[in-house]
Parts: sequence; structure tokens; C-alpha cells
Amino acid sequence: MFALGPELQTDLTYLLRIIISMILGGFIGLEREMAEKPAGLRTHVLVAGSATLLVILADLIISQFQAQEASNLIQSDPIRIFEAIMVGISFLGAGTIWQSEKGKKIEGLTTAASLFFTGALGIAVALEKYLLAIASGLILLGVSSLLKKLETRLLK
Repeated sequence: MFALGPELQTDLTYLLRIIISMILGGFIGLEREMAEKPAGLRTHVLVAGSATLLVILADLIISQFQAQEASNLIQSDPIRIFEAIMVGISFLGAGTIWQSEKGKKIEGLTTAASLFFTGALGIAVALEKYLLAIASGLILLGVSSLLKKLETRLLK
């Protein structure tokens, strides 16, 4: 029987986290895609997966430096990786926002917010907070659908 070494098992666990994250991002992206928004399925999948991967890599590099003799010389703040991820996603989101031709309406804010939220879901999955990530994603999809229907009725 083929046995997986501990390092390969760990890598497969990391890959599973990334896949879970990308699936969750895909659901949000699918909703945006169906609404014909500029950032859809592929963008949300990539944002979720990259956020998860970056948190995993940050954890690995911090662990590697802490294991070395020079660990007392290197200080790390894991929160900074979250900040960097969310700033990067904010730039992507900003690219989805534009003003309508007549200048009366701003478009793309919800898509930008969904990208930001998707990044947060990716971080939650990387931290193994699966229930939090799944429940938050479902709440986002439910609220988005419900509020869209409410907006349609109120603005008629």
C-alpha cells in the first residue's frame, strides 16, 4: 500500500483548503456572473484561492523563521498578511467601479464588495474556519438575492 509522507499529507491538506476556498468563491462569482457584472466566476475563484494560498504561505514562512536560530532577530505580525491581501483585493475591486454614462449612478460597488468579501472567505478557510466561511458565504448569497428583489420592488 502506498503511504503518504507527512509533508505530502500537509501539502494535500493545504490544497484542500484552497479548493474549498475556490468553491466558495465560485458560488459568489456565479451570482455576480448571472447578474452580468464585470467580475464574475473566474475572478472570485481566483481571489478566494489566492487569499487562502497567501495566508498558508505566510504561516509557513513564519514557522520556518521561528524554527531557525535567528528567530529572536525576526519578528512577525501575521495580521499584516491580511492587510496586504485585502489592499490588493481592494485595487481589483476599484477596477470594477465606474460612473454611468449620464453620471447619475455609480456601478460596480456590489461587485467590488463581493470581491472583498470573497478575500475574507479565503482567509477564513486558510485559518480552518470552515463553518464561518460557509455560513458567511451563504448569508452573503441570501442577503444579496433578497436585497436585489427588495430593490426591484421598491424602485418600480
